[in-house]
Parts: sequence; C-alpha cells; structure tokens
Amino acid sequence: MLRGLHYQLPAPQAKLVRCTAGAVWDVAVDIRRSSVTFTEWFGVELTADNRRQLWVPEGFAHGFVALTEGAELQYKTTNFYVADADRAIAWDDPQIGVDWPLGEPPSLSDKDASAPTLAEALIFD
Repeated sequence: MLRGLHYQLPAPQAKLVRCTAGAVWDVAVDIRRSSVTFTEWFGVELTADNRRQLWVPEGFAHGFVALTEGAELQYKTTNFYVADADRAIAWDDPQIGVDWPLGEPPSLSDKDASAPTLAEALIFD
C-alpha cells in the first residue's frame, strides 16, 4: 500500500511520524514555491526496530509506502485535521521524482489514484 503525497492548505500542519509496527519508506517533499529547495524530497526507512522518526514541517507534503504487512504509523501534529483543507499531489509526479522502493505497481486509494500533479495543485507560496 502506498499513501500519496498529502498536506493541508489552508490550516497547514507539521507532523512527527514514527513507525510502531513493521516498516515503511516515509517521504517529505518541499512544496513551498518560494523555497530554494522547492520540489526536493527526503526519504527514510522507519521501522518499529530502528525507532527513527521523521519531522515533516509545514509546507511539505508527506507520503509513505508500507514495506511490510501490518505496518503502522503514528503521527503527532501541530494542527487538527481539517477535511476541507486536505490536499494531495500525485505520488509519481515526474517534477518531484520520488524514488519509491516498489517491486510492483502500488495499491492506491481512489484519492491518491486521481491526485493532481504539482503543476495543477494548490500549494504554498
């Protein structure tokens, strides 16, 4: 399962993410148009065993792919979830170019399968 690149706008949130069961490849992408690192991404393997955490600042999209069955993530966020502010960007957008560790095409939600590209999305200035 792959969860695409999600964020909130307006009502942005930062997230502290950790894996409490199994393993995931976790990704943060800078989607702040005025940033010198705009479109750059960072990925890290989070596992229950390695206990690493990833800080995803406001202005970044976040996504992950499960590397094991039964993988679980926990988030601590700086803002509440706001359904009307929930946004997504295509997980395979070539402008971003995330190198997902996939052996086969991923299982996606309907939302992630139809997410717009970065060029089409409402993002941070």
